[in-house]
Order: sequence, then structure tokens, then C-alpha cells
Amino acid sequence: MSRSFPARLTALCAAFALSAAACASAAAALPSHAPVQHVLLVSVDGLHANDLARYVAAHPASALAQLAAQGIDYTNAHTVSPADSFPGLLALVTGGTPAATGVYYDDSYDRALAPPGSACRRTGARVRFDESLDKDDGHGHTVLDAAKLPRDPRHGCAPVYPHDYLRVNTAFEAVRDAGGYTAWTDKHPTYELIEGPSGHGVDDLFLPEIGGNYEGLNKGLSTPRGPTGGPERASAQTHEITGSLARTEAYDDTKARAVINEIDGRTHAGDAAAAVPNLFGLNLQSVNVAQKLYGYRDAEGALTPGLDDAIGHIDALLGSFVAELDRQHLRDDTLVIVTAKHGNGPIDPARLRKIDEARLVRAIDQAAPGQLAQLTTDHGALVWLRDARATERVAAALRARSDTLGIADVLSGEPLALRFPSPERDSRTPDLVIVSRDGVIYARPNDGKLAEHGGFHDDDTHVALLVASPKLAGAGRSVSWPVSTTQVAPTLLAALGLPPDALQAVRLEGTAVLPDLDWPAANAPARAAQAAQALHVAPAAPAAH
Repeated sequence: MSRSFPARLTALCAAFALSAAACASAAAALPSHAPVQHVLLVSVDGLHANDLARYVAAHPASALAQLAAQGIDYTNAHTVSPADSFPGLLALVTGGTPAATGVYYDDSYDRALAPPGSACRRTGARVRFDESLDKDDGHGHTVLDAAKLPRDPRHGCAPVYPHDYLRVNTAFEAVRDAGGYTAWTDKHPTYELIEGPSGHGVDDLFLPEIGGNYEGLNKGLSTPRGPTGGPERASAQTHEITGSLARTEAYDDTKARAVINEIDGRTHAGDAAAAVPNLFGLNLQSVNVAQKLYGYRDAEGALTPGLDDAIGHIDALLGSFVAELDRQHLRDDTLVIVTAKHGNGPIDPARLRKIDEARLVRAIDQAAPGQLAQLTTDHGALVWLRDARATERVAAALRARSDTLGIADVLSGEPLALRFPSPERDSRTPDLVIVSRDGVIYARPNDGKLAEHGGFHDDDTHVALLVASPKLAGAGRSVSWPVSTTQVAPTLLAALGLPPDALQAVRLEGTAVLPDLDWPAANAPARAAQAAQALHVAPAAPAAH
């Protein structure tokens, strides 16, 4: 899907056949003193900090190595937890944790919403924002089926789209509100979430479904070959694309072509002139799939051939972005950020242990019959109950079975409230959080995947974060002190000359810009504004939930 851009801009770029750089200049209404006029944000899902370090060391001529030489590598960056795609993406583009965004997972629960088709006669609804909501619009396009969406009794029982569910604004909205032009590409139609509460944060939105046969990617393909030449490994339960590294790489290529078109001053499809986005980017899935299909060699994270192949494929795509920016004379004016929504674990293949989530369900139901409202599992678990009074009873039962259920900790009550808003005050907070033991994935034993995300482990959260620009002073450095991926959002706004506290989550949680980004003296006004925002983030009252 896509959002139309201003007609006057279309006419200007097309009528005068402007170059990408000229069209970008004509469109940009952002501060002229900003360090850069464009930010390209790339989420390589699954990419750990260690993966980046190993790949760069082994491939010193790679695009990633060249970006590292022009940038700062934050080697101790962590995403939010639970480390799922939705909260991980929102960390990057809102500056907030789930406590601020209200989004804990792509499959969660809200006590204040009503189930689909219930006419709002009762409250308490599963909030499932994944490919299960897809439908064909009759014209060959995949859209969201409103009949499957939860309903909001407080707003006329209207369907709640993903962007409605987000409680704070996004960097895309902030850039667009400042007169800029935005674009984003991701893996499901439900990622219209990134539009933000306004529903209009992204001018050019492209969301090809990874769970489907998009644009014939699977047509005519024989059994894919793995990196060692043998038949490619597939998990027991897969989508057509994500069960194959080769097909996932082809899918990523489709999305990468959209970014190339945008750099060239076209819409993502390449069929009309547009501004080069001030803020744009995409999500890439090849590394995520390779980690699940091939895993790692050892506990130190040595790359298997399949995973090395996947990172190499991503590296080639990044190289094509940089080359196109150079060709369009936009490289010096573009900040490139390479990071990940989440990692995957366990890295150590010897630690992998799969426990069927049905065993969790039985333990909860035995402790509190009929009280389980929603259980979301992966590399950890979130539990919502129908009656909060059963919480401690369930927690005690889970702790008593910690060995057989692979549980390291159960958070509830005060320990949970130290991390998230109390479920007594927030309709979305889980009643319990299950932290699994290292290596434990809640999945069917015959599921072929070797890794998963969604938990609280370092393997889930310790991700790559590389910020690169030819304009950065003192580039080629590593920063080893802890930073959060939530700091990406205020940083990209500051790089575009905009106030980081234009983001509501930045104000709510006091999120600072990334440290050690030193722009040259020519950008002194923007640097001063950035420093002021980092030191004096305006406080804000918590949003009413």
C-alpha cells in the first residue's frame, strides 16, 4: 500500500524532470542548518552486535565495513523487552518502551477492548496484529480485514487498527508535521502501525506480505539450495517464503528495490516522481530466517555458512543503497542507521530446549481453572488472566514447576510494576511475565527452528547499532557503554534538525540522543540544539490509560 504525496510536488518533479537531489531539495522543508536532510533506517532483524563484528572482521571490503569506517558502532546496544518485532520497531521510531507505547507484542491482550464481532457487549480482547488479519481486496492487493480487528467500546465500537493501538507519535509523524516527506517498507500489512496515531505518518508505505506468495516470488522456483549446495533446510511449520533462505532473500530484494526507487526520486513502485524521503527505510528478514533455519556453530556465535550467506546478502543490499546515494549525489546528506528490532536466541546450539506451550496452559489452568485470557509464547511468555485475583496463585504454580517448564523467573506484582505499568492501572500490561531459562523456546518439539525472539535474554536484546555518515567527525569508532535502541528515534530527529522532544515517548521516558555523535562545525546550530535537547528533555505527565 502507499500514501499519495502532494500533487504540487509530483507535478514539479515530473514536469521539470528533476534529478533525485533536485527533487529532494525542492521538497525538503526541514531546517537548512540540519546535519543531514535524509535518514535511511535499516532494521536487519536478528542481527546481533557480535554478528556485525564477526562479519566486518571477516569481510573488510564489505559495505558494512565501509559504513563502520564512516560511522560509530555502538557495540553494547540493547533493544527493549520483550524483544518482539512490534515493540522493537516502535523503540526505533518512537523512542519509547512498551510502558510508553502500550504495545507489548504483535499478539497481546487488552482488557478495555472488545473482541471482533462482539458488538462491544463484553470487554477483554485478544489483540492479534499479524498475517491472520489479511484479506484480498478483490483487486490483487492484501489489506487488513476490519471484521477481524478488536473493537473499542469507548469510540462507538469502532475497529482498532494497529496505528490506533499505538499511544504515542512516531518519528515519521514528527518529520511529516515539520514539512518533510517519509517512506517505510515492512513485512506485513499490520505494520501500518508505523503510521502512528494520526494514521498519516508515512507518505509512501509499502507492506508486502512475507507470509504470502507476493508478486510471484515462489513461482517457478525449484527446491532451494542451501549455502553448502545441498537442499535447503526448512522448519516443520513454515510460510512459503520464510521456510527458505533463498526465497526470503528474494523477498528482501523486492523491498530493497523500493528503497532504490525512493533514492532515485520515485515512489516505491518506481511509477511516479516523488521527493527523496527525509526519513525512510525498511525491514530485512534474511538474517532472522537464517538464524532460525541454520543457527550458529558454537556458544561464541561463530557463523554457520547459511548465516554468513544471509548477512552477505544483506551487505550487498546495503552496498546498493550507498552506491545509489552516491550516484544521486545524496550520500553526504544522508545518515544511514543499521540496527535490528530484535536478536534471536539461543546463540549456543547446545542450550536449545523446546517446551510445548500446552504444558504452560495446563499448569495455569490447574492453578486457576478458566482464568487464562491470553498466553503469548516464544523465547519467553506473557500471561493475561481474566481475574487478576488469580495472579499470585498462578505465579506460585509456575514457580513450583520451574524445572519442567524451563522457567528462570516469573514476574508479577511489585517486581512486574518496576518494569511496566501495573496491570491494575493499565489495561494492556500482562498479569505475569515468564522469563524462560537460557535456551528454552516455547514451541512444539518437532518445530524445526533453531532460534526465536520475544524474550528478555541477551541473545534477544543485544543487537547491532551502526550510525554512519561521511559528515561525522571522528568516525570509525566503537562506543562500548550501554545504549538503547530507543535512542535512535531522538537521534534521527536531531540529525534532521528537529527537536527530539517532538516525540511524546521521548518526553515521557526522558530518552536521550545517542552519545558521541559529533557533527562538523558547519552544523553548529543543529549540534547546539541537539545537545540542548539531550540535556533538557521536557517532562510530560503520563498519558491516561
